[in-house]
Amino acid sequence: MAVAKFAEIKEHMLTQIEIGAWPEHSRVPSENELAEQFSVSRMTARRALQELTEQGILYRTQGVGSFVAALKSQSSLLEIRNIADEIQSRGHSYSAQLLQLTELPCPAVIASALGLKHQQQVFFSLIVHYEDQVPLQLEARYVNPQQIPDYIQQDFSHITPHLYLSQVAPLTEAEHTVEAILPDHFTCQHLHLKKPEACLRLTRRTFSRDGAVSLAYLTSPGSRYRLGGHLNFALEKRS
Repeated sequence: MAVAKFAEIKEHMLTQIEIGAWPEHSRVPSENELAEQFSVSRMTARRALQELTEQGILYRTQGVGSFVAALKSQSSLLEIRNIADEIQSRGHSYSAQLLQLTELPCPAVIASALGLKHQQQVFFSLIVHYEDQVPLQLEARYVNPQQIPDYIQQDFSHITPHLYLSQVAPLTEAEHTVEAILPDHFTCQHLHLKKPEACLRLTRRTFSRDGAVSLAYLTSPGSRYRLGGHLNFALEKRS
């Protein structure tokens, strides 16, 4: 089946954004420019721009044009970094232990989060991240096999899931929550906790332009790990 012209234009524009040719807040071609480039009507070009705007990928400034919007994940109150980079930025050594990498029937709550059917196959990885050989984080991650079919073939002792997913499915959106928990025996064992202590659990769901990619549960001892960030607030001009 032939691809509709407006969809072809959208695909082209998304590709330019993903490869960095059009960075955040850069102006994109106008309706007239797109219509001429793709030999289509202005109405067709307008539909492509309108749909990308409705999806939050572009934003319009009246009388000026359309621009690339900031990634939703980057506008979050809390920026989540690749844990290997985070550790190495402190001048410490990073290492990881892969406990499990498998395919299993998808639990109902995971299926709902990833847009899969209950009991449909899902990829699952379980990894302990170490800072200077001390366990810092236990990562349990479910990955949508429809989005990332080669996930289960990776060597996560040499690359983190976060970095791999960022490379093969560029992040367009992320949502996360942080809560305090008391860890179970399994978590205590792999984080080398002699007795249960308050831990931070970050639940993070990521999306690429094609849909939900992964749901991760990241658990760290409160005595070894903290979350923080720096926010800049731009002052808007008032009329």
